[in-house]
Amino acid sequence: MNLQIDPRIVQSVATANQQGQSPDKAKNDKQLRESTREFEAMYIFEVYKAMRKSVPENGLIEKSFSTQMYQEMLDMEMAKNTAAGEGMGIGKAMYEQLKDKL
Repeated sequence: MNLQIDPRIVQSVATANQQGQSPDKAKNDKQLRESTREFEAMYIFEVYKAMRKSVPENGLIEKSFSTQMYQEMLDMEMAKNTAAGEGMGIGKAMYEQLKDKL
């Protein structure tokens, strides 16, 4: 019987042990960080949508369903990129408040 262990699991456990955390705590911490980053991205997306509504239409580009869908997808990707890394700080602030609750 040959069992192979996924090296990502070994790395995750090793990292958690080095930081003095249990693997479950490290996993929950990572999930919380990702969730707060996603929340920040959704918030930024809503801000982008509100900004788009404030721009008057000039008739140069016809407003169709496909144009609107493309703009929303573009805004969502820009929001994800904005929230990645440091972001605007909303996700980081949420993480700092919630990390002790794990």
